[in-house]
Amino acid sequence: MTQTHAPWTHQDALVAMMVAGAVSDEAIKTLEMLSIQRIVDHLPIFADYDEARLKTISQTVFDLFEEEDGLDALFGLVRAALPEKLYETSYALCCDVAASDGRLREEELRFLQETRYELNLDRLCTAAIERGARARHMTA
Repeated sequence: MTQTHAPWTHQDALVAMMVAGAVSDEAIKTLEMLSIQRIVDHLPIFADYDEARLKTISQTVFDLFEEEDGLDALFGLVRAALPEKLYETSYALCCDVAASDGRLREEELRFLQETRYELNLDRLCTAAIERGARARHMTA
């Protein structure tokens, strides 16, 4: 399995989840990459994040998705690096990236479902997170 040389930080795990959500449909769109960059640039949780790690973490996710059990490995890395109190944050960021291009594909919906399961997130809370993402990315 491919890993970065240093252990992941909680910020790396959040970036990895956003990238994984974006590539879950086997194609990362420009709007999704711009959304990830905007999130990293503006959210307080990334205030001290070394943005040079974006490329390394993204490549790790791409490599993992080439492996048979890559998604399971990804969730293992994420759970090891991410405190439980940030699980909902991770889900919210994934939803924002998924909604950024204006439509959710079946693969993205399956990735979000798997994320809910793997992070043991409450369905009522995730429904509220999903609705918030939809509202933020609504067009007229």
